[in-house]
Amino acid sequence: MIAQPYHLYVERTDVAKNMARYYAMSIEPNLFGDVCLLRKWGRIGAKGQTMIHHFGREEEAVRLFLDLLRQKRKRGYRPRASVAS
Repeated sequence: MIAQPYHLYVERTDVAKNMARYYAMSIEPNLFGDVCLLRKWGRIGAKGQTMIHHFGREEEAVRLFLDLLRQKRKRGYRPRASVAS
């Protein structure tokens, strides 16, 4: 069982470079009781790619989640700016 929810969605955009990317991660249990880190990334508006990592312990998944978060922040990924209504 997952102790707390881990969900992340960040974007990196640069109009000058025609760059519009997203990166999403979440930690979730699978049907067999293992802990999985789901990763999705690609160009905003496109299907993108998916990768799933399986772990025996939640701590291992959280460690990878936080490492990937640090890497993405260093590369300029930030939470999506909210749109005014």
